[in-house]
Amino acid sequence: MPANFVVVPQWQGSVSPRAMRLADGAVAIRGDLPASATTDVEVPTEAGDSLDTGISRFSALVAVRQRMSQAQAGTSDWTLTVGGDCGVSLTAVENAAARHPDDVALVWFDAHPDLHTPESSPSGGFTGMALRAITGEGVEGLRLSGSGAVPLERVVLAGTRDIDAAEAEVIRARSVAILGSDDLETPEALVEAVRRTGTAHVYLHIDLDVLDPAALNGLANPLPFGIDVGTLTTAITALRADFTLAGATIAGFSPSSPEHAEDDLPSILRIIGALTR
Repeated sequence: MPANFVVVPQWQGSVSPRAMRLADGAVAIRGDLPASATTDVEVPTEAGDSLDTGISRFSALVAVRQRMSQAQAGTSDWTLTVGGDCGVSLTAVENAAARHPDDVALVWFDAHPDLHTPESSPSGGFTGMALRAITGEGVEGLRLSGSGAVPLERVVLAGTRDIDAAEAEVIRARSVAILGSDDLETPEALVEAVRRTGTAHVYLHIDLDVLDPAALNGLANPLPFGIDVGTLTTAITALRADFTLAGATIAGFSPSSPEHAEDDLPSILRIIGALTR
């Protein structure tokens, strides 16, 4: 499947000790993408200020959002966005959802639900608020609205296994669909969960920490009991068989060195292949 690639080495949304290596991870992946189909989004070198929003480095994140919007303006084909931290999905999903109003489900492959707001976040890191902002809730400037937002009833959490109390309450109160790692051993339950949204298109957000640390070394937030690469690619293939792919994100690659990046790239390219072939 022909695709556009947008590379966004944003690290400012993360509060991981390996946050700045997220930029290195995006650049490493970029080296294996087709140059003619790839756009690079410049990320500010400075950390940025919160501006009393409760979001760390808010000003830098807003600047990246504006630059991503410009880079994706007028794009008609689907785009694979490469981060960086999970916050890069904000504008990427907005673009995809606006092209298919009220007809996009969002599968959030992530060890974390990322459903915090500034009021509930224990860290102030936007990565932990990214999905909530995509659904239209959060701070002006870093939340979606109108046809660009995807409501929680069209969200499926997949591989999620580290949930804070405030996020658990949102999942319970709003009846958010959630599948743990064990539920993804075969793809049928995931496909059925997306079918229940009633949509024809699906956006796939893939934070690589959905994988078990044994599957990938360069994880910004490694957590045990994740899925393996084969399980992830099988799920992608099954979803593509039933739905039209509206776009995708790969985020969370934080290699400790160029050598370790090379070790992990074959697995990441296998995931990219499942999304694009």
